[in-house]
Formats: sequence, C-alpha cells, structure tokens
Amino acid sequence: MPETGHTTAPRFSIIVPVFNVQGYLRECLQSILDQDFTDFEVIAVDDCSPDRSGKILAELSARDKRVVTVRHEENGGIGQARNTGIARARGDYLLFLDSDDTITPGSLRAMADRLAKTDDPDILLIDHVRTYWWNKVQRSATADLLAEAGTEVFRPAERTEFLSMFAVVWNRLYRRDFFTGNRFTFTDGLYEDALIVYTTMLTAERAACLDYVCIEYRQRRKGNSMQTPGRKHFTIFEQYQRLFAFLDTRPDLDALRPMLFERMASHFLFTFARENRVVPADRAEYFRQASAMYRQHLPLGFTPPPGILGAKFQALGRGSYHGFQALKLVNGTRVKGRNRLRKVKRSFDKRTQEKFYKLHLRRPVDENLAVFSAYWNRTPACNPLAVYEKAKELAPHIKGVWVVRKGLEETVPPGMDHVVVGTPRYWEVMARAKYFVNNVNFADTVVKRPEQIHLQTHHGTPLKRMGIDQQKYPAAAKGMSMRKLLQRADRWDFSVSANQHSTEQWDRVYPCSFESVDAGYPRNDVYSRATAQDVLDVRERLGIAPGRTAVLYAPTVRDYQVGYVPRLDLERVTRELGPDVLLMVRTHYFYGRDRRLTELEEQGALLDVSRHPSVEELCLAADALISDYSSIMFDYAVLDRPIVTYADDWDVYVRSRGVTFDLLSGEPGETPGAVATNENELISVFRSGSWDGERATALRTAFRQRFCEWDDGNAAERVVRRTFLDQEAGPAPLPLEARYVVPSPRRAAAEAGPPKA
Repeated sequence: MPETGHTTAPRFSIIVPVFNVQGYLRECLQSILDQDFTDFEVIAVDDCSPDRSGKILAELSARDKRVVTVRHEENGGIGQARNTGIARARGDYLLFLDSDDTITPGSLRAMADRLAKTDDPDILLIDHVRTYWWNKVQRSATADLLAEAGTEVFRPAERTEFLSMFAVVWNRLYRRDFFTGNRFTFTDGLYEDALIVYTTMLTAERAACLDYVCIEYRQRRKGNSMQTPGRKHFTIFEQYQRLFAFLDTRPDLDALRPMLFERMASHFLFTFARENRVVPADRAEYFRQASAMYRQHLPLGFTPPPGILGAKFQALGRGSYHGFQALKLVNGTRVKGRNRLRKVKRSFDKRTQEKFYKLHLRRPVDENLAVFSAYWNRTPACNPLAVYEKAKELAPHIKGVWVVRKGLEETVPPGMDHVVVGTPRYWEVMARAKYFVNNVNFADTVVKRPEQIHLQTHHGTPLKRMGIDQQKYPAAAKGMSMRKLLQRADRWDFSVSANQHSTEQWDRVYPCSFESVDAGYPRNDVYSRATAQDVLDVRERLGIAPGRTAVLYAPTVRDYQVGYVPRLDLERVTRELGPDVLLMVRTHYFYGRDRRLTELEEQGALLDVSRHPSVEELCLAADALISDYSSIMFDYAVLDRPIVTYADDWDVYVRSRGVTFDLLSGEPGETPGAVATNENELISVFRSGSWDGERATALRTAFRQRFCEWDDGNAAERVVRRTFLDQEAGPAPLPLEARYVVPSPRRAAAEAGPPKA
C-alpha cells in the first residue's frame, strides 16, 4: 500500500512540471509510484495545463498521498514550474523528471544505494536511454564514462569530461541543501537546463556517478517544445550570456572558458541546423546573434575543432552568413541528393493517381461539402452516421456524401447521397470536400489540402493497445507500417474521444497534431434518447418474444487466430440457459458467415445477428451483454444494463495484443460486472443470478462513471458544433445522475402494459 505521508523528510523529492501531457502523464507518475524504494515525495506542478492533465493529477494525488499537486494560475514555463517544486520540496535530494519521460524499475533504490556508498555528494550523475516512437531504444553517449567512474567521488571542475555530458537536469540528482544553499534557480525560456547544468557542476565540490539506466527519455514525434519552431529558441543566447556572466565572477575557472565556449558554439550550430526550431525567415538574424556572442566571448588563443565543424566555427566568427551557407551546401550535398530522390519517387507516385483527381485538386474546395465513411467504406454506420444525421439538423447548408465500396450501393439508405470508390465522382468529392469524417482512416491516395478538415471519430474505447503501442505485439502489427499509419493520422484535425481514458490513449499512441474533441461517442446518443417503445419495436423486428431474456454475445477478433473460431459451445450454452433466455450472437465484422451459426439459428437455438446493420439496435434490444474484450462493453454501459465478461483466453490475449488496464482485476472502474473464464462458470453466472446481482451492479456503476462520463445524448451535437460550425463543443455533459436512462426491455414492457389483442 502507498505511504500516507512523511513525518520526516523523504530521501527524494521528485519534481514533475506538467503542461499538455495528458497522454503521457499517467505513465510517468506510475513509473515513480511503482518503485520498490518508497521513501520519496512527488511534487507535480500543473503549469496551468489546458488539457486534462490536472484531472489526472487530482485522481493520482487522491489515491496516493506521496503525490503533491501544485497548480499555477497562469502558465509560467518549465523553469518557473521547477522553481515552484523546489520551494515545496522537503527531500534530501531533488530529481527533476519531465512529465513525458519515465524512470525505470529499481532506479530509486539504485540511486539511494549509490548515494549511501558515496557519502551524499552534491550531485549524482545517472544514466539514461532514448526511446523512440518506433520502438527503438538508444543508449546514452556517456554510458561508458559513468561505468568507468565506479564509486569515485570527484570535483566536476577538475574532471572536464563530465562537463560534456548531455546538458539536462533530469540525468542528475542534486542534494537539496547544495542546490538551495547556492541559490540556484531556473530561468525563463528554453535551454534553461544548460545554464543550471554548467553552473551547478562548476560549483559542486563533490560529485559521483551511477551507471544504472534510470531515465527513459522519450523522443516524441510531435508535441515537444524543443521541436516547435519559433522565436522562443532565441532564448539560447540569453542562457549562455548568463553562463558567461557567472564565469566572470569565478576567475578560478578561467581555464575552463575555452571548453565551455566550444560547447556554446556547438549548441548554437546544433539549434541553427534544425528548421523545426529556427524557421527560414529567422535564420539570418539567428546567425547574426550567434556570431555576436561568438566574438564577444571568444577566449584568447582559442583553436576551433578540426574538420567541417571548425570551418563553421570560423564562419561564425567572421559573421559570414553566406560563407556559412556555402559550407552547409557542401556538407549537405549527399543529404539533398537523397531528398531529391525521395521527391522523384513521390512525384512518380502522384503521376499514377487518377488524372481526374489531379484535375479537381486544382479547383477550389467546396466549403459546403462533407465526405463520410465508416469501417473501410462499408455501409453508413457508427459515429460518422450519427455525426451525419446531426449535421443535417445543425448545419443544413453542408451537403453530406457517403463513400462506399463497389457492391455495397444497395445497403445505403434511400435518399442518402453516395459515391463508389474509384469512380470519377469519387475523385471529385475527395479532391473538393471541405470536411472528411471517418471512424478509420481514408486511403493513402487521399491528399490532405491545407484548407480541408479531417474528423477522426474512432469506433471504440481502447482496452487493447492501439497505434504505435502495437509495435510491441507482432500479431497485432503484422503487415502494418507505423510510419504510414502516422502519416494518415497526421491528416486528422480533430479526434473524437469517448472518455478521458481514450483521450489519454489517443494523445500518446497517435503522436500527431490534432485537437481532441472530448464529447462522448455520437453513436451512443441513441442510448440516452430512445424510448420504451423504441426498445419494444426493435425487439419485435428482431423476433424476440415478449418475456424472453435476450442476451447479446459479441466477441471481438483475435489477432493470433485466422478466421472465426467459436469460443463457446453455443448449442450447450443455449440448452443450459433454458428456453427463457435467447442468445443473440454477433461475430466480428471481419468474419464472413459461419455455417454452424446458421444451422443453430435454423434450429431455433439462437439468433444470429452478425449481419444486422445496427449494433445500437441490438444493444437496445438486449437485457444483458456477454463480451470478452470488445469495445462494445463501453457503449453498452451507457444503458446501465448487466455486462458479463467471458475471458477464457485472457493471458494469451494480453500477450498477443496488449491491454491498457486489467479487465479481470475485479476493481471498480476496471471490471464491468460478473466474470467467467470458462464455459461452466458462464453458465453458472446466469443460473445463480450473479450476472445481475448486487456486486455486478456496483461494478457496473463504477465502470459507467469512468467510461461513460460524456455520453449523455448530446455527443453528436458537441462534435458538429466544434468541427462543422467552429463553435465551442457544447452543451456541457450532464452529470451521470441527471441523465435519462433508456428503459430495459423488462421495464419497457411493464411501462407499455399488456400486449394489444
């Protein structure tokens, strides 16, 4: 159990500045809370984060008293957030952890052991790895240096090789008395780490090393402030100006000036070389300021490094921007050659596209045209269909056109405009539509024009791992290109989220620049708007006799299996449950018709609803749901009806696909009701009545509170207002207790009274 607080100062104060990291924050903090060394406090500083990071902090601090949350009323930047954390810290040592990074298991214990062996130095240098979104892990450049140091304690100013370490504050621990006693504080703006790193290292009398990989430094594909271009990168000059002002007060460190000067110039050039930091329009001015700093602090007798880097130093010293550009041109010839080859390949690919498409791409975008698609151009359905219907009401000026595969034209409802993939009109609407709505991705051939808006609605809450997380699970990622997946996701402008869990997952596993529309799922609106008569009408159309308990069984696909493999002896289950129970079986849409299901339906043993066009109608008709790991459970929970989890292959599923939480834990908010792990248990769950018992009801309530927080019947309106009308995503979700709940079949029948003669 987590500690409830410290009566004495903890060993570590872990300071975590928080801003726009809802997709990473939970993993970051959990990596701390799961440590086997527990003598620490976490000071999480919410720097007025506009996303749901604050809610995550509130949840975790309520659960574990070691998490202390402080909120800034205005955004002050990472430096101010760290200063706030320092002011609140009580620990012997300060560890600064960025909120999108994690610490590895056993790290705090390894740190504590090394500090004890080295008699509490001023600074402890620790190792890290870089982790990339494509699953690559890269060791640090100084891993060998840290290993060679062993348990040696040294003065950093006398061991200059340690000044060449990656200049960030999270790869070292600071003794708090040393840090605050010397009045070190973080300054505003980017590159504040470099100033703190050098001034603390040059001040410390005692430092030690730990060759244990403690930090996993996440290389985010998008969203990292360092990767966002703009004038803010000019603060690098202010930070190094402060460093040399510090050196001016320390003549005893004059011998180190040439080395620190070289580090400064290299840092300037490193930043300048990246257009995701310094944009072309600012490059000449950046070079001018870098050159001025170079000349101002050039040590007497300084010798530039050899090779092309030294030539760049000399160009910087001369202030010759054109000369520097010429050097860059020579150095970049091979890189540009590769880029030209890529452009040729891309242009070749474009030439193979439909000529009709290319023609219409030159025409203006139709501001009142929207394209809809669902499930890889199948029948209109799911969230896109609910958005389509609501847009007709709230934005009638927008004409909606559905994209369907050839052969599915007859499945489109009468009066609904549609195009068939590959036809001339298809290419025209794809080129000219203002809005694109899909619950998967549009084809790679679709070009995203700057003025077009793509809305990704998704089609489920993720229990299983999605996006880049699938890389760790070969069965799930078989034949999948993650780079292409993210290129498709780069087209999203908006991403609909059903709940906070989904928001966090989408933000992390699709590291792209979309806005999350935290609205609930539009397809679930019907669960808050249908009437008792609607329920009875659906059951009548399905042929469910009055008084029978209809149980919907909807298993999901298995990545580790080929084709539909029944997980239940359906004939036995239906026989054991008795004639009062009707099993409605819906196989995953990836599978074709199953002969055995057809036979059992013909015998009257069950109802095969696999091809029924509306899963929402099936849920309305069902008294209960049997699911395994399908996202249907999250939608069905809106109805507040019993959910039974049948998980006979949980361990295999977890290993082959991965999960985002433990569905079988029995904990409120994770398990939606009764659980069965084999056929006998499933039969017993229904025979005993535990499927709708007191414990199952309590679990369902907690599950609903967590995963149905925005599903109040107004999700489609929120989505349409935000994406089609550019308004706030209102109205605000109703509290759970204030929502209308569609009557269950039994209650609906009671309200309707006896059937008419």
